[in-house]
Amino acid sequence: MGRKRKRSKNQMDGVLILNKPSGPTSAACLNTIRRELDQGRIGHGGTLDPMAQGVLIVLLGHGTKFAPYLTSGEKTYQGQLRLGQTTDTYDAEGTIVEEKTFDHLSPEQVQEAVLDWMNQTTQEVPPVSAAKFQGKPLYALVREGKEVPVKIRDMKISHAEILELDLPWVRFRVTCSAGTYVRSLVHSLGIRLGSGAVLTELIRENCHPFSLEDAYDMDSLIKEPEKLADRVIPLAKALPHWPSLVLTEEQSAQVKNGTWLPVSEVAADETATQTGQHALLVGHDGTPLALVESAKRNDKLLWSILRGLW
Repeated sequence: MGRKRKRSKNQMDGVLILNKPSGPTSAACLNTIRRELDQGRIGHGGTLDPMAQGVLIVLLGHGTKFAPYLTSGEKTYQGQLRLGQTTDTYDAEGTIVEEKTFDHLSPEQVQEAVLDWMNQTTQEVPPVSAAKFQGKPLYALVREGKEVPVKIRDMKISHAEILELDLPWVRFRVTCSAGTYVRSLVHSLGIRLGSGAVLTELIRENCHPFSLEDAYDMDSLIKEPEKLADRVIPLAKALPHWPSLVLTEEQSAQVKNGTWLPVSEVAADETATQTGQHALLVGHDGTPLALVESAKRNDKLLWSILRGLW
């Protein structure tokens, strides 16, 4: 049995919002933070392709326990695409496999195609991606020269707009459900227009509930390690879109024993009136104790424990 790695005295617990630069992988960015800032326990809330930049939620220490609850929200991207080309990766970093004319397209046709994203509910996963087939990422199959299966994924586009239009270049903004591949949106647009299209730039502006305004550049993080503690969002504030409910000392002890507390006894302000609502339970001293969800048991509405934090 392997020995558990000793926790560094510099290990932080919380959430750090990184403005990921274009170029390195998300994993490479985490490795830099791990090495330069002595953060042995680290994770992220939703990866970004190497070409992409913008909001990358970095989870530190016990903050890694929050991963499932910081990856499921909507994300907003600003991007740029180029008509007239198709690549094997659906973006400008891939190999061009086809070039077509775009002269037959009007700005109005392109505008309509971008807005039509909001009518689509499924998309094809890019063949060069981290999506897995039989436990193996698709990009690994491509590298091995093996046939890549077509994977279809559900999605929802709640907003789409064109910011600039100068054919063949189109700058756009899109808000989508978690797991949506923007380069697949661009690829499908190229198919519908008959011209082909590739993604040339992508910036994640928002990863609910955090935005670029909350983010720090990698250079400033590495060059100013003494400021890290002030830049890490503590666990008690890591889910700002969830209500935070303070418990009595007796209730705190019950939660630590795995007891589901009645919603009526904790949420006196009627924070939850139905099943499926979330909250963060906090001890009387401000210590985060558990992530909970309202659920029915024996016709009583209780806070079911999703993840203990004590």
